[in-house]
Amino acid sequence: MNGPKAHDWINELDVYISGKSETAQAAKSIKLSANESAMGPSPMAMAAYVNEAHKLHRYPDPAYNVLRQTIASRYAIDMKRIICGVGSDEILKLACRAYLNPGDEALYMAHSFSMYPIAIKSVGGVAIEVADSDYTANVDNILAAISDKTRIIFLANPNNPTGTYLPKAEIERLWMHIPDNVLLILDAAYAEYVDQDDYEAGIELVERSKNVLMTRTFSKLYGIAALRLGWGYACKEISQTLDKVRDPFNVPSSAQVAGVAALKDTEFEEMALTYNKKWRAWLTENLTILGLTVIPSQTNFILIKFEGDNKSAAAANDYLLRHGYILRYYNSGELENCLRLTVGRDDENKEVVKLLKAFLGT
Repeated sequence: MNGPKAHDWINELDVYISGKSETAQAAKSIKLSANESAMGPSPMAMAAYVNEAHKLHRYPDPAYNVLRQTIASRYAIDMKRIICGVGSDEILKLACRAYLNPGDEALYMAHSFSMYPIAIKSVGGVAIEVADSDYTANVDNILAAISDKTRIIFLANPNNPTGTYLPKAEIERLWMHIPDNVLLILDAAYAEYVDQDDYEAGIELVERSKNVLMTRTFSKLYGIAALRLGWGYACKEISQTLDKVRDPFNVPSSAQVAGVAALKDTEFEEMALTYNKKWRAWLTENLTILGLTVIPSQTNFILIKFEGDNKSAAAANDYLLRHGYILRYYNSGELENCLRLTVGRDDENKEVVKLLKAFLGT
């Protein structure tokens, strides 16, 4: 007897593969595979989380008013147009749920966040991969890929897993040439790490558009990935639409108060940014000295390219795993010669370079 049959596109859907957490090849595992914060969460965020424990029997604020007010104050934006979710991933999926019918197309860049095609296909949409250029999004390629079936364009800026970014002028050029009925989603999960003057996360474009959604996260710089908190900003029509399709009470109280506290702890935030900038540069310089190619990054990770069969990314990954260090290895596609390294603690960063130097025999 056959049971219920799921949609065909659900049966064919890939499952998101997260960064590996442990290796059985060493007694101790150092996880540098998931772009988690090297500094951890703010002490203020941790205290707020703990203090919320005595309210576990109460439902959270369904409109997360204090959190939205705090975000709005921080960025000088309209709190009524802020949508919060279970990580920014939920907001990406809400957008697909709201704006994609089965058979509609959505575009995403090659070598970008693997959740995009998953979110697209989860509602029966058709995921169209667009070629990049030197591991960076290419606006001309995106524009050329738009068809009369295109409804959404996903663009991570900065991009994961390559770490590259597009300047404000290129984002502007993209937006000016897409149809008004196409939703441009600017995934700015790593926006806080960017130190380039020609970058803008998307707030300015949202303020004067009817078809742009910017998403952000508390999982990276703010170090509360375990609480799964993200937010988005769009025009009133888009934000209200997403609010209609989200689940009630989707953001737990613990995540709400921790997010508020994290935003208020600006001293800790500045320390984390300074730390990341220092060690991102240090890793880039020292790995380049070893003869490796490092893709210029504006995030809290770097993408490292390996050359040659004997000194391949696969071999380097095995070597690092034997010594307890877990990087993100892409074992297929054009990134199979790469490892993605999250900026870790200072001793971890130094040890990775030391191990790769030994692996390369330099």
